[in-house]
Amino acid sequence: MVLAAGRGQRLRPLTDHMPKPLLPVRGRPLLIWHLHALARGGVRRVLINTAWLGAQIPAALGAVQDTPWGEVALAYSMEGEDFGHALETAGGIARALPRLEDPFWLVAGDVYAPDFAFDEARRAAFARRADLAHLWLVPNPPHHPAGDFGLDEGHALDLPADDPRPRWTYSTIALLRHALFRPPWCDIPPGNPNGAVAPLAPVLRRAMAAGRVSAEVWPGAWTDVGTPQRLAALQAPAT
Repeated sequence: MVLAAGRGQRLRPLTDHMPKPLLPVRGRPLLIWHLHALARGGVRRVLINTAWLGAQIPAALGAVQDTPWGEVALAYSMEGEDFGHALETAGGIARALPRLEDPFWLVAGDVYAPDFAFDEARRAAFARRADLAHLWLVPNPPHHPAGDFGLDEGHALDLPADDPRPRWTYSTIALLRHALFRPPWCDIPPGNPNGAVAPLAPVLRRAMAAGRVSAEVWPGAWTDVGTPQRLAALQAPAT
């Protein structure tokens, strides 16, 4: 699942007339970078959620994308059409859950991580474990120096504010189980028929408290394309 429903407020005015996952980076929309990386890892079916200017995404991508690694079939969860607004991350996942494999990859459409390996071997290894989620963390970027989660012996930690241990930034790339979106972790019914709006972080923190979220650090290229300045920096020629 690729998350593509957000407004992109910090990227205005670029996102006033285009959803941020369609913004081009080095000649290719962000979403296409993800679809190529997913296809390279063997993923052949991808669901994309939409809300802000959501009709532009299926209009641009269609039902099938050809990549150098084969075709990728695309489906869409049209939150804007169904409810008039985005459902946030947990709400959007719950809406799409009946259409997703278990476990499934999750990646935000507004990050740039062209070399990430969405390998089937990683998904299969995760499926054999009891963890509810596996997160990829990255070194804290300048715009987020405090980080999000701690890391200890392969498990993500929701550290108290006064805990001196280092924190890492959640890359918004993860493997997730359907069970994470059921009680006691999440109370939204599968399919989210009422359009509940809910973030993912509280769900993850509840699972972390039970020791059910594993994690590792991704050392490769990664950028949260959250502002025009960061987008411009990605477009600059390598020196």
